[in-house]
This record gives sequence, structure tokens and C-alpha cells, in this order.
Amino acid sequence: MPHYETLASAGMDLRADLDSPITLKPLERAIVPTGLFMELPVGYEAQVRPRSGLAAKKGITVLNAPGTIDADYRGNVGVILVNLSNEDFTVENGERIAQMVIAKHERAEWEEVETLSSTDRGEGGFGSTGTK
Repeated sequence: MPHYETLASAGMDLRADLDSPITLKPLERAIVPTGLFMELPVGYEAQVRPRSGLAAKKGITVLNAPGTIDADYRGNVGVILVNLSNEDFTVENGERIAQMVIAKHERAEWEEVETLSSTDRGEGGFGSTGTK
């Protein structure tokens, strides 16, 4: 079962559920099963995020972070891990591979308009608000 490591943890750890270890070569990715099946209420999602220790120490991260598990998904929760290091990394059965945060979300209703309201930023994109 997913588990919170501390009382104040926002994310609960997900563990690999493997019959045999998986070795990721540099820049290789794999979907690692967790053996977790769940049913979330409509209006909630589970966000799968990297474990900071694996990322900082081993270069292992979640490729589509954060990954979203929708309330209507009923399959085995898989984690897309990628090895961004220069060394092979082996995922063992039961190893903590990611963390999961349960979050409430809203559904947007779109409305087509001819113009948008004006702001100071306007159409300024990436980096347009400065670096300091």
C-alpha cells in the first residue's frame, strides 16, 4: 500500500511491484508497475511525482511529471521512470520509485470570445517578466 513517510508528507511513496528487477541504461525509460489499483472520487486525481532523493542522487526521475491518474482509471498504476544518469540503474521489487499526491481539481467550461482583457504582461511569454 502507498505510505506517507512522515506526518507532514504531502506525497505517499509508491513502490515497484516486480517479478524480477528492471535495469535502466542511461537515457532508457520503462513503465514500472506498482501493483496498486484504486478508485478515486470524481473531481480528484492522483499526481505521480519523482522522489527527490532518487533524482538528486541517482538521476532517476518520472518522465511525465507530474503524471495524472484520472478518477475513472481502474488499471495497475504504472510509473514511467527514466534514467538521466551516465550509469545503469536497477529497480528492485519493493523499492520506493515515486510519490503520489491526491488532489482535487476543477473542470473548465470554455467560452469563445473575440478579444481578451488587457494586462500589464500582455502577450509576454517565457522570461518576459525578468530574471530578478
